[in-house]
Amino acid sequence: MNVRITTLDNGLRVVSNHMASVQSVSLGAWIEIGARHEKPELNGISHMLEHMAFKGTTTRNALQLAEEIENVGGHINAYTSRENTAYYAKVLKEDVALAVDIISDILQNSVIDGEELERERSVILQEIYQANDTPDDIVFDYFQLTAYPDQAMGRPVLGESDIVKSLSRDTVLSYMQDNYATSRMVFSASGNVDHDTLVAMVEEKFTALPRETQILPDPTRYVGGHFVENRPNLEQVHLVAGFDAVKYDDPDFYSLSVMSTLFGGGMSSRLFQEIREKRGLVYSIYSFVSAYDDGGMLGLYAGTGRDEMKELVPVLADEITKVCERVSEDEVQRARAQLKSSILMSLESTSTRCEQLARQLTVFNRIIPVEEVVEKIDAIDVDAVCKVARRVFASKPTLTALGPLTEIPEFTI
Repeated sequence: MNVRITTLDNGLRVVSNHMASVQSVSLGAWIEIGARHEKPELNGISHMLEHMAFKGTTTRNALQLAEEIENVGGHINAYTSRENTAYYAKVLKEDVALAVDIISDILQNSVIDGEELERERSVILQEIYQANDTPDDIVFDYFQLTAYPDQAMGRPVLGESDIVKSLSRDTVLSYMQDNYATSRMVFSASGNVDHDTLVAMVEEKFTALPRETQILPDPTRYVGGHFVENRPNLEQVHLVAGFDAVKYDDPDFYSLSVMSTLFGGGMSSRLFQEIREKRGLVYSIYSFVSAYDDGGMLGLYAGTGRDEMKELVPVLADEITKVCERVSEDEVQRARAQLKSSILMSLESTSTRCEQLARQLTVFNRIIPVEEVVEKIDAIDVDAVCKVARRVFASKPTLTALGPLTEIPEFTI
């Protein structure tokens, strides 16, 4: 990849990937501030701030922010995660300057108007209520809370409704002014963009942010346990099981990724074949890896019926035991191929490349060449997969279920 990185005098890092074959550019600011940086009484403030940033600045109102980017056929959006908040846009190559100007305006000049805050507070509460009414969504919040109780990593990104109701305009504005600092920010772009021109634009526009912030993430402490919420009006049980796993830069990260893929990563995976195809116990089942700066989890999701739940849990435990004991070379080869193709195909998207650059720079302080990633995946063999399976599945499980039930069958590995 044709990637360049420049660190401005104010500490802001600018990274770009030039793609001459496309006509567009994806670009944005990734900030190392998210739900895990929030104090308990401020849970949800990062997400609320993300919403409010689009509600007007000292130079543009909310409608103007939307109209200016859409007048040139572009779009702008944002998201909040546990470790980051991102503000990003996609425009044609000739409109990069406009996108940089709007993003810089949002991050430096948002007024957090009081009347707008009250309207948007209602929107955010509706978003929380919608998540609560979506069982295959909210079960993951319960899962996170059970795995990481009494700490920021376990609290919901959207925030708790009572806290969201209480956050004031001054609190939100102060949180932004204190924590959106250049030392914790990466401006990333991918597409038909010239790096030096981009750097000059960012340097001109990003002049009013503090360099440092004192906020630190709450350390991750995996605990695990069981949680059940009985919802008798539902037809299906939503089950999420998980285990303490690895952080991004752990030597076992790629081994775990291969293991998760062969275990529950597709229609040919063990979980899909054994639990859905052979036994018909679920409609949906898959595994996933969640990695953080200082920890991570391997998770398993299944949607099943109340009667099928009794058979599902012991079968799931049995499949975990089996993958710790033996996998075949064919399975490992297929999982490596799936993982590599997913990574390589994603590079066809300017948006994915843009986000990948920002995340790698914030996590590793460097851009990892795709050839290096492929080499690490190709190095994973049968022994490495079984070894990481035994490492992860030896931890205390987290088991969360939501649906028409009052208890979970015994989960013994």
